[in-house]
Amino acid sequence: MAKSSTVRARIEPNLKADVERLFSKLGISTTEAINLFYRQVKLRNGIPFNVVVLNKTTEKVFKDTDISRNLIRCDDADDMFKKLKI
Repeated sequence: MAKSSTVRARIEPNLKADVERLFSKLGISTTEAINLFYRQVKLRNGIPFNVVVLNKTTEKVFKDTDISRNLIRCDDADDMFKKLKI
């Protein structure tokens, strides 16, 4: 089928640039990424990923990790399980 419909959206310039760099690394264009998203929405009959509102605890953890606060570093999986007491 010929592609003749247009999708227009306003995007923050920095977000657009960052995402387009990722698309380039993946070897796809923005148009291909949008088509992929649309096809997945159609296939799954909904958004192809979870859309959630973070609770306060999760939001705090994300903020902390963004600034490298309250992190526990592990040498490997065994060290991680030991520190988690699993």
